[in-house]
Amino acid sequence: MIADALGNPIRFTLTGAEQADISQAQPLMELIDTPDAVIADKGYDADHFVEAIERLHAQVVIPPKLNRREQRACDFYHYRARHLIENLFAKLKEFRRFATRYDKPASQFAAFVTIASLCVWLK
Repeated sequence: MIADALGNPIRFTLTGAEQADISQAQPLMELIDTPDAVIADKGYDADHFVEAIERLHAQVVIPPKLNRREQRACDFYHYRARHLIENLFAKLKEFRRFATRYDKPASQFAAFVTIASLCVWLK
């Protein structure tokens, strides 16, 4: 899921439980016109993803993993805004149907995520 600077949902995609989130990060990010910055946790610290962000001329705000050969700098002041996406998921999990995923077909669950996201926008 991608959130704006206020923590409102912009785009999302569903994946299987066995897929890593980073597999969908770049396709989602390319749907945004011109991001100023991309803030993510260490799980998104991959060279190909960082290069994709830099190609969009956006600031990379991803802390480097400890096992990285060349440690990149990270703007931890801006990294504090990452809590907005965590807060977004907390708001979405207020909807019991989202938190427990009663809808097994992906299309039905995606429809409910869209409805729940609209409710977050309207609050």
